Amino acid sequence: MKTTTLSITLLFAFTSSHAIDIPAVHPNIVEINGRLVFAKPVKTKYTLKQLVGNPISTNTGIQFNFGKLKGKLYYGFINPKDGHYPQPVFYKRASDIKKGLAHIDILNNLGGKYDMIAWKKTGQGTLGYRVVNKKGTILYDGKLAFTGKGAFQVNAASIIEGPFINLAENGHFHNTFRVSFETLKKTTATLVVRKTSKKHLTPATHHEFTLTGLLPDTEYSYTVKTDSGKHHYSESYTLKTAPAPGRRKPFIFAYASDSRSAQGGGERNIQGTNAYMMKKIGALVRFKGAAFMQFTGDMINGYLNSIEQTKVEYRNWKRAIEPFAHYMPIIPAMGNHEALTHKFKGGISVDRFPYETESAEAIFANQFVNPTNGPQSEDGAEYDPNPNQQDFPSYKENVFYYIYDNVAMIVLNSDYWYAPSLKYYPETGGNLHGYLMDKQLEWLETTVTALDADDNIDFIFVTHHTPVFPNGGHVKDDMWYRGDNAPRAVVKHSAIKPVPTLRRDLRATIKDCPYMDRDDSRRGNPLWLPLT
Repeated sequence: MKTTTLSITLLFAFTSSHAIDIPAVHPNIVEINGRLVFAKPVKTKYTLKQLVGNPISTNTGIQFNFGKLKGKLYYGFINPKDGHYPQPVFYKRASDIKKGLAHIDILNNLGGKYDMIAWKKTGQGTLGYRVVNKKGTILYDGKLAFTGKGAFQVNAASIIEGPFINLAENGHFHNTFRVSFETLKKTTATLVVRKTSKKHLTPATHHEFTLTGLLPDTEYSYTVKTDSGKHHYSESYTLKTAPAPGRRKPFIFAYASDSRSAQGGGERNIQGTNAYMMKKIGALVRFKGAAFMQFTGDMINGYLNSIEQTKVEYRNWKRAIEPFAHYMPIIPAMGNHEALTHKFKGGISVDRFPYETESAEAIFANQFVNPTNGPQSEDGAEYDPNPNQQDFPSYKENVFYYIYDNVAMIVLNSDYWYAPSLKYYPETGGNLHGYLMDKQLEWLETTVTALDADDNIDFIFVTHHTPVFPNGGHVKDDMWYRGDNAPRAVVKHSAIKPVPTLRRDLRATIKDCPYMDRDDSRRGNPLWLPLT
């Protein structure tokens, strides 16, 4: 009966050699290659533009327009001199959001004893604001700079996300790093590191800088500056580069995953992410002096069919870790909850396409800055139905490796080309939760071989979201499927041929686990530790 159901709900059994004239009264029925397809409408609760609030200046403060939203707007100053990780200090009263409109009255509410940033003297400052709906759910945490002492102006050069410290494209961090951030409006931007200055003269809202020629194991101060006409803005932080490969200095790194929203209210659910726990993790990681943090999947609730809604959830995750990511790399990877799909009637969903611009992998790469030294895609594999065109999403920035001193971290994507309904509707094609396809495995084997031969590398860690040996609720899937090695990705109605060694290759037997053992006798025999 599943086949019959599929033909009714996914594809209407009708083909034609000419274009089909679809009546306008059927808005969600479309033609694809001569077939009629019913696609569920994309559900977008909120967009980033809406939640940023389209701020405009008033004589006494800042006016926001959140569309049709009703709720509360909490606000307060962010003092950059208030420690390394400043947070907004919210004013005692919130502003009501009525018919989408809310006003922050800086002049009358945030002067006098509440002027913790001395805006009356300097004529500038930065606000943190929190958008909450009428049910009390936090939707968005934003920040915004302003100028003025009475007739205020929104600072068009405001940095509203970041800056973040990122690894180099080749996965190194000892002599190169990248800085990324987002601005409210299109601005030019400058990165200043000691006496070195790099400038982007083409106005944009997304900014990425790469700085090379740095000294290993060295602390650097850096400043990012933005300019938009008469508006200017800057933020300054520090970072420390990695030791040279093979230096073998003791260091700590952090590992975590799964930060989607939780029960309990408040910051445990900021529209898709558990900001409460991410801030605690970030604080602990910095307190322990970790050099970097690997975060492998399920950052957000996800499982959406809206690109805009997915970007909102990613923004909230990044804003939660932002105070700590100013100083150190926090490297994200994909999990099943990063799924972004086309949804069809009957609970059918597949990875969004066009793959180049709308897949879960493409949006992830658009939102994060990771190394680009991984494989290309599954195109060209034995099961590729058309070698002359792109049939699979890219692995760019979702499969890669990086090196810190004598440690190599290989990041895999065990939810690549993920089709959540494949178990029930294999006729759609797609990949399972927890299955590594051939090209990714070939790249893994080649990469492990190369790193194994590198005398500077003593430890090789492999991380992917799905456990090789799961417990609890995921014994039925992940990489185990109750011990059944038969489940496979499906390409053009055919399951990929079972290859018994595929899973065996990922099951490293660990008799002892000296994660940071500095005994040089281990050189030449790297320990391959899977992180799941």
